[in-house]
Amino acid sequence: MGMISEFKDFIAKGNAMDLAVGVIIGAAFGAIVNSLVSDVITPALLNPALKAAQVENLADLKTDGGILYGKFLAAVISFLVIAFVIFIMVKAINSMKKKEEPAAPAAPAGPSQEELLTQIRDLLKK
Repeated sequence: MGMISEFKDFIAKGNAMDLAVGVIIGAAFGAIVNSLVSDVITPALLNPALKAAQVENLADLKTDGGILYGKFLAAVISFLVIAFVIFIMVKAINSMKKKEEPAAPAAPAGPSQEELLTQIRDLLKK
């Protein structure tokens, strides 16, 4: 029974839940980027190059030896798009964070403990 309760405690911790949410969102984001590359970027930007290579799909590009470098190019484009979007997101989040306020100037230092004791001693002498 102890192991099951430890497992429940582990799963309920914020870090495990945050990681799970991140993985799920990352998978969904990957699907969006793959669609962006294959459905938007490839037809819009790469069609002239693909027509010149007499290929309909980027993934179909291959050498005479059968090396499918088109799939590699699609993966590189996907990576670059993901990296750029993450860069933009991090930059936006950092700009939204409250900028640190400069430290307030230190209050003028009051009399030291010795000065206070000296003043008390002098007042008691009077």
